[in-house]
Amino acid sequence: MLAPPIAPAVLLRNIAITFGAKEAGYTAVKSIDLAAKPGEFIAIVGPTGCGKSTLLNASAGLLKPSEGHVEIFGTPLSGLNGRAGYLFQQDALMPWKTALQNVSVALEPKGVGPAEARDRARDWLRRVGLSAFVDRYPHMLSGGQRKRVALAQMLIRDPEILLMDEPFGPLDAQTRQIMGNLLLDLWAANRKAVLFVTHDLEEAIALADRVVVMSAGPAARIIGEFPVTLPRPRDIAEVRLDPSFHQIYKEIWASLRAEVQKAYAQEEGAAP
Repeated sequence: MLAPPIAPAVLLRNIAITFGAKEAGYTAVKSIDLAAKPGEFIAIVGPTGCGKSTLLNASAGLLKPSEGHVEIFGTPLSGLNGRAGYLFQQDALMPWKTALQNVSVALEPKGVGPAEARDRARDWLRRVGLSAFVDRYPHMLSGGQRKRVALAQMLIRDPEILLMDEPFGPLDAQTRQIMGNLLLDLWAANRKAVLFVTHDLEEAIALADRVVVMSAGPAARIIGEFPVTLPRPRDIAEVRLDPSFHQIYKEIWASLRAEVQKAYAQEEGAAP
């Protein structure tokens, strides 16, 4: 007897999202179909303003599609997606709380007691390499350290889906590599479905199982999906030396280049 099919962790079906009145509004994305399997790491790339973050917001339940629907593990999404964690480009750490307090506070909605929350927060700060910084406030931490606190803050809730919107974008190149390897290590230990938005095509290939390419907006759509067959585990720096990496890059860039140029031309045309 065949096992029943496993529902996608995230399913976007014929999604369109329009801002403003329908007749005079701006359609950010249109006709989007995307399925992320449980445990799959998907990177989403595309020109600036193509609606990558809009798709994450729809998956999180922060935006309601104008057309189509979102399913989470086979169930239509209504309201906020309680099975997902969201890591934004800018961290949302509370400046008046220490690293330990910022991480432990994420367990308050789950009803975890203060002592247990602190113990679990200490463990997560250890996992992200910040055992010596538990009592530091955000202004006392580097950009990479703050990002690690934010990562621990998200993962301590044990979400089944990770939504990540250019989380390493503000960091320098070396710190981005460190954070990328840390993310891969944590993901490999307990695989979650990941939707990872980035402008960096090399980062997308180094991290993901599949790279999804979006067109320029308005009414951006998915124009390509590319499997990344590079073996795991991966090192962010070393994997870029693999000849297969360069072949994958060339294939994806051939699809992405024209859309980036189109978006740039639109920006130039809109300039005063």
